[in-house]
Amino acid sequence: MARTRYAPDRGLATRMVTTMFLIGLLYVVLVGGLMVLLRGAWPVVLLFAGGLFIAQFWFSDRIAAFSMGAREVTPEQAPELHGAVDRLCALADMPKPRVAIADTDVPNAFATGRNQKNALVCATTGLLRRLEPDELEGVLSHELSHVAHRDVAVMTIASFLGVLAGMITRVGLWGGFGRGNRDNNTAILMLLIPLVSAVVYCVSFLLTRLLSRYRELSADRAGALLTGRPSALASALTKVTGQMARIPTRDLRQAEAFNAFYFVPAFSGESLARLLSSHPTLEQRLDQLGRISVQLGRG
Repeated sequence: MARTRYAPDRGLATRMVTTMFLIGLLYVVLVGGLMVLLRGAWPVVLLFAGGLFIAQFWFSDRIAAFSMGAREVTPEQAPELHGAVDRLCALADMPKPRVAIADTDVPNAFATGRNQKNALVCATTGLLRRLEPDELEGVLSHELSHVAHRDVAVMTIASFLGVLAGMITRVGLWGGFGRGNRDNNTAILMLLIPLVSAVVYCVSFLLTRLLSRYRELSADRAGALLTGRPSALASALTKVTGQMARIPTRDLRQAEAFNAFYFVPAFSGESLARLLSSHPTLEQRLDQLGRISVQLGRG
């Protein structure tokens, strides 16, 4: 990993390695089990799994950016946004990512990319309209820390492996397994494959959620330490979270699917999604920023 001036986080690195190992192990066990169960269909399983994984690894950043409506902009089109990114990249001693804007009133920001060289950072028009320059820099510093720590790439791959496990299982289910023996073996497989799919998806979902909550706290910490203004990030968090309640429900529901990438999660109401949120609570984030502010004051 290319070195930057963002504060390293050993806890985040350990969690990323552990998450990738456990999900990768889960994935290997699932594919191996399907190869044994499906017998004649195992080449299809391997080709399907390998092809989708390669495609996701190379194109995940473009897929995510396109899905969230990100439009790359030039310094002439968005001078303030580019200026903020330029200052932060110079401060962090890291390559400048591509800069984009998403035309939505939902105030948020996100970063994608498997490494620093092909990263993209995006802010929504709703965010740019509501935040002051120092608050915007706090948010962008948070997002750039995801790129510097490479946790955005790990989250993309980890979440994809869980979804892929379910897709492989469905292909096997629809692929006509057990054609030569359609009695008891087929009935057993009809019960086992959906069950395995559900278990794999649930385990991968929980692992990525646990990692996602920690990485958001890590990004808040690294971003605040880089700029030296945790109060600006705290102000942005409070403002953006408060503004979410004023966004139309339809827009929030469209954004909910991408909460794992966003600076602040978008919720359309009090729901189970809050209990399984990809982000820590606002109180946890503000409490950490308060402690950082005290530490910086003493320093």
